[in-house]
Amino acid sequence: MEQLLHECGVAMIRMRKPLNYYNDKYGTWAYGMNKLFLLMNKQYNRGQQGAGIACVKLKANPGEDYMFRERAEGASAISEVFAEAEKSIAKHPVEMRGDAEYAYKNFSFAGDLYMGHLRYCATGKTGLQYVHPYLRRNNWRAKNLALCGNFHITNVDDVFKELVSHGQHPRVYADTYILLELMGHRLDREVERVFKECEAEGITGMDITTSIEDRMDIANVLRTSAPLLDGGYVLCGVTGSGEMFAMRDPWGVRTAYWYADDEIFVLASERAAIQTAMNLKAEQVIEMKPGEAIIMKKNGELRTEQILPQLAFLPCSFERIYFSRGNDGDIYKERKMLGANLLDKILKAVDYDLDNTVFSFIPNTAEMAFYGMVEAMEKYLDEWKIKELSSGKQFTPDELRQILSKRIRQEKVANKDIKMRTFITTGDKRNDLAGHVYDITYDTIKPGVDNLVVIDDSIVRGTTLRESILSILDRLEPKKIVVVSSSPQIRYPDYYGIDMEKFDHFVAFFAALELLQDRGLMNIVNETYVACVEELKKPLAEMKNCTKAIYKPFTADEISNKIAEILRPKHLNAEVEIVFQSLTGLHEACPNHLGDWYFSGEYPTPGGNMLVNRAFVEHYEKYIKNVCH
Repeated sequence: MEQLLHECGVAMIRMRKPLNYYNDKYGTWAYGMNKLFLLMNKQYNRGQQGAGIACVKLKANPGEDYMFRERAEGASAISEVFAEAEKSIAKHPVEMRGDAEYAYKNFSFAGDLYMGHLRYCATGKTGLQYVHPYLRRNNWRAKNLALCGNFHITNVDDVFKELVSHGQHPRVYADTYILLELMGHRLDREVERVFKECEAEGITGMDITTSIEDRMDIANVLRTSAPLLDGGYVLCGVTGSGEMFAMRDPWGVRTAYWYADDEIFVLASERAAIQTAMNLKAEQVIEMKPGEAIIMKKNGELRTEQILPQLAFLPCSFERIYFSRGNDGDIYKERKMLGANLLDKILKAVDYDLDNTVFSFIPNTAEMAFYGMVEAMEKYLDEWKIKELSSGKQFTPDELRQILSKRIRQEKVANKDIKMRTFITTGDKRNDLAGHVYDITYDTIKPGVDNLVVIDDSIVRGTTLRESILSILDRLEPKKIVVVSSSPQIRYPDYYGIDMEKFDHFVAFFAALELLQDRGLMNIVNETYVACVEELKKPLAEMKNCTKAIYKPFTADEISNKIAEILRPKHLNAEVEIVFQSLTGLHEACPNHLGDWYFSGEYPTPGGNMLVNRAFVEHYEKYIKNVCH
């Protein structure tokens, strides 16, 4: 019910034929640009705060530009950047706009290599300067670098110090910019290495430029840059000389997929986007391996290379629960199973009274989990019918009809109405408006008799539940409202690209604090603070997550009950229960995406442990210290 923000998504395309080829076969030289537009639109869910594109031409004379970029902010950013890219075309004669050779020479974005980026901010930093691709210019084509990615680097301090130790003076303290400078510095060294080789061989003039571009190996840049990074990432880059690369972090936190044939190479954050854009079957699209790089040289030679050894394989499970589009076949099945795996908990919550229980979902992103939940309920009901009919009892026709007619009751109880603007600053009036964001479907519930079960994909702060959803649903006068989360309790911050970096984002955390206070265990909070402070003095590689102690005294059900107590508005008439997915249920549904640190506290990288300890120290010193002392 609350929108989670994801860092971003990527798309890359390399044309492996001259533009004339695509013009003859597909009727347009803009085949690559069209595919980039499609890839980005099919991943729009990942970047409603900004978008950017870059293009490189492999054939350009000295004095002609060969590397181009457009960026824009806002929900319509994709359309804006492509519209801007097309502006230069409108200046040329209509009869020449479809000519591939003319386009390549005269239109900025008629090129060979394309890169696209979709941005969600997980750091609070906004502005066009934070929208990828980032661009590093140089008079040597091979030293030009455009960089974008889906990432969040946890040890920016260490990378910054590394740059400064080499005499650099970075102008911006942001992970993307610092990565650009780090990789740009390594790219400079690689070009200079090859330059010295060529110089020693007596090569001069433009021949030395050609030799550098033919001999340089972008894998050397990655091998000297990537070991410094801690975090989840898919890094994508193109050089002005035509080198293209993408690399996935060694823990596999962030994902990327690719496809190549003799016409084109494509890469994106989501498999389904490539399937749709290229009309492919799932098995034709390849997932990048953790620690692996995909490299395409200027001459079109494609290879994969293991840059870093694969570490613990922990892809982000939120990709499957929430972020990736559900039209991927595997994700669709997994989300249905997430709903199905909640069967026992839901039955217990409604006291097995399916005759008087209505099932629904809020918001639309939970629809697939809803289907799985209902299917599991239908199977349960079928088994109940078989058991009844096999009991040996003699049933009258009416009794048989009653048994056979039992169904799982499904209703669309709430509809998203309009997006309310918060132009009224008074808190009470804003809350009153929030109470009308959804419109209910009246007469779907038997007042005072029916239970209402609504499934959501996740519950983070619970603000929307408390301030609007529960009150809206209460208008239907159910006996009990059961809110079901298809994901487990979110207990810990994320540092790999999701906008959940502080403990005060989580209602589960506040529930644990209230339970500690209720039971006279606030000493645990103080002890955790001291432990975190001491842990932060250790070397990064030795740090552990000390904040688990906050949750340790309680069962998951105890925390769930306290969350329901916190989120239930005082004026509500219905009883409220909140049911969460278990970690076991999550792993069973998403067996290939076991990254669950936001639920379990098991961070895949040392930087995650460092940042979670720091986050607790900051929260304690800001909000708790004076209360405890």
